[in-house]
Amino acid sequence: MSGNRRKKIAAGFLAFLVFMWLCTVISKSIYASKLPIVSTESVEQKYVEHIVKADGIVIAGEKRPVTALSGLRVENLAVQVGDLVEEGDVLFTIDMEDLADIIAQKEAAISKLQAQINTMVENQELARQKKELEEQRAREDYDALARREDTLVGRGAEEVNQAEKDLENAGDDEALLDALQQAAYAEADAKWQRETTMKEAGRRVEDIIAPESEDAALEVNRMELSGLQEELAPFLEIREAAGQIKAPMSGTITDININTGGRTTDSAVLLLADSSVPCQFKTTLTQEQKKYVGLNDEVTLKLDGSSKEREAIVDYLSESSTMPGNYEVYVNLPEGTGVPGLSGSMSHAESGEKHPCCVTPAAVHEEGSRNYVYVVKERDGILGKEYYAEQVNVRVLDKNDYWVAVEGALDDDSVIISSATKEVKNGEVVRLSEE
Repeated sequence: MSGNRRKKIAAGFLAFLVFMWLCTVISKSIYASKLPIVSTESVEQKYVEHIVKADGIVIAGEKRPVTALSGLRVENLAVQVGDLVEEGDVLFTIDMEDLADIIAQKEAAISKLQAQINTMVENQELARQKKELEEQRAREDYDALARREDTLVGRGAEEVNQAEKDLENAGDDEALLDALQQAAYAEADAKWQRETTMKEAGRRVEDIIAPESEDAALEVNRMELSGLQEELAPFLEIREAAGQIKAPMSGTITDININTGGRTTDSAVLLLADSSVPCQFKTTLTQEQKKYVGLNDEVTLKLDGSSKEREAIVDYLSESSTMPGNYEVYVNLPEGTGVPGLSGSMSHAESGEKHPCCVTPAAVHEEGSRNYVYVVKERDGILGKEYYAEQVNVRVLDKNDYWVAVEGALDDDSVIISSATKEVKNGEVVRLSEE
């Protein structure tokens, strides 16, 4: 074989090797380009600290109701929520024309009832006078009957005496004995008649002077009149005040339950935050946040408009009645701090335990009640050494926004996948990020 031919064969074989190498490189490149690119992290020892932060609002430490007469039409509101008022400041004014109509109606009712009472009193007086006259006449009749009956009884006695004298003078005479007997009978009848007649006359007098059954109508009307007069009095006071309703004390307006053109009700028309009572900071925690905040715990407050943070104590913590599963927190503020309606935030840091095996939250996956991480492993593949992902079950011991403490088949040499360019599956080949 000539030298030139051997050179050509060698050159061709070399070209073939180069071509095969290029094909391999290209194949590996194409294969690798389809693999997920993963970023990894190592297990670390960390303190899993829990920081709870919640937004809230300043509320009045104590609210005092401002009431007004029910049924008044509001002409003008002089305040709005958040206004600070002093005792005697005008809160709202009443429609004077409407007030005049109300007063006129009440005065008309009073006049009507007063007329009824006057009529009843006059009728009672007439009845009393009539009764006095009847009593006087009955007593006069009684006295006249008494005189007449006494006369008749006296005559009967005289006839008995005369019959006795006649019998005594004439001796034993049967006719005179009969006359005496008849006279005695007549006297007894006269006495019985007097007793019966006087008893009947006496009963007529007793019936007239006997107390009559009480009629409560007059007293009821008088009580009703007194009530109407008491109802009218405050309306007259408002008229004297030109319809101005004023603040009974100093404080901050927190709630307004009336509106212009509407009427007042029997409930509070306004609520005032008592300026003498310190305000409170109120916020709501989730059930997860509540695990790390308890009653009497120290918290940090920051109110809007102030760069200063202040330490405080949780004074009240209870499940919300309006949002079950959430918890309301109240923190008493120092006197002179904040005004109702001011926003702010509360934070609390709970130092956790030091755990030997911690990873970032992105590295932990959850499937039902099972938690796992992907660990990078190495094996021989078709194109040589390759990396693949292997699921390792773990138990979550604690976690916060930055770290998750886990327990499982991991050690300091474990390479854990924290992120990937596409979904990673168990046993799937992956590429390590060059970052």
